[in-house]
Amino acid sequence: MVIEIVILAMIAAFLGLRLYSVLGQRAEHEEESSIPQHFDAGEEVLDHREPPRANAPVQSTPRQPEIEGMMPGVERGVRAIAAADPKFDIIGFLEGAKAAYGMVLEAFWRGDRDTLKELCDDDVYASFDAALDQREVDGHKLENKLIRIEETRIHAADLDGRVARVSVLFVADIAAVTRDSEGNVVAGALNDAVESRDIWTFSRHVDAAGPDWVLDETDEG
Repeated sequence: MVIEIVILAMIAAFLGLRLYSVLGQRAEHEEESSIPQHFDAGEEVLDHREPPRANAPVQSTPRQPEIEGMMPGVERGVRAIAAADPKFDIIGFLEGAKAAYGMVLEAFWRGDRDTLKELCDDDVYASFDAALDQREVDGHKLENKLIRIEETRIHAADLDGRVARVSVLFVADIAAVTRDSEGNVVAGALNDAVESRDIWTFSRHVDAAGPDWVLDETDEG
């Protein structure tokens, strides 16, 4: 699978550069268990609903983005990022973003501050940290589960100076359960998944040596 190739490449990058450890190395899902915390950009796929083809050929240079059907603002942003960073490759980027989405959620559900701090910028981490503090005060424990990610799609893209920012729409099914300190269910049910629509924005300095995309904004889709 392409995701396995991406995983191996990212692990190599981690070992060589001491990036930010792993992007949810401790996540529940086997296919995400060894994906590094940060991710490379990938070839253009604006609406990534189907799994990538197995054994897809590795290209020496990224293909030009396919812009048919792309909103003009998104097109301009993607072209600007690709021009500033020849390594920008949207298929890999979307694979990494998809993995990061699940891993950040699972880290938050577990209360894993170390992983969150490595994956997020300071503002996003502060929001997660405050929510975890409140959860601890309330004595609550989350037993949420990411059932599936139905859709991963580029929502916006821009180049601000030398900083690339790409917003991704995630449509996912999530089952959520909240328990109190005695283990009693106070909200939700694992057998009743609900659709979640989130827009997460990832940023990276295009001159950075490593594939150090970080989560710098979250919003509802």
